Amino acid sequence: MTRIKLIVGLGNPGPQYSQTRHNAGAWYVNAIANSFSIPLSLETKFFGHVGRGNIDGNDCRLLIPNTFMNLSGKSVGAIATFYKILPDEILVAHDELDIDPGTVKLKKSGGHGGHNGLRDIISALANCRDFYRLRIGIGHPGDKSQVTNFVLGKAQQNEQRAIDESIDEAIRHTGDIIGGQHDKVMQHMHGFRAEL
Repeated sequence: MTRIKLIVGLGNPGPQYSQTRHNAGAWYVNAIANSFSIPLSLETKFFGHVGRGNIDGNDCRLLIPNTFMNLSGKSVGAIATFYKILPDEILVAHDELDIDPGTVKLKKSGGHGGHNGLRDIISALANCRDFYRLRIGIGHPGDKSQVTNFVLGKAQQNEQRAIDESIDEAIRHTGDIIGGQHDKVMQHMHGFRAEL
């Protein structure tokens, strides 16, 4: 049973990006920090905002990279190397085009699926893909050519509400994820969907 020692929330830095779909992973980590009273502070040697606290009895570090999405691995690699955290002890939360808003899925390993943040993290971890991913559904614009503008845009009000509900649901099960009850959480998430 592998325990999670580091939770990473992906996004782009700066106020102009904070409310965009691509920052769904960062929303999740910020929500954890708020729910469990874990302060996040900028640590330049890790290229991101970092916190450490107790989540349902489990000691865990939080990280929101302060790099742009396609350089997320610089931050993840730095903190994982410093604290000797193995890839399968890392959970990366990110926006997911392939599932609808209001859904959230937990999985272990796999490819990057075209996600630039995951691509850079895989590269920074010596091409190891064994980390866990929390895939926060944002939906797809329907045309590949529209993806960039879509992920860097704000969700419609009903979509944002569904995304927020899915993050709240993930927060309720974060202690189980950290504690290694991954199959239990995967099964539960499979049946969860917030209404649009």
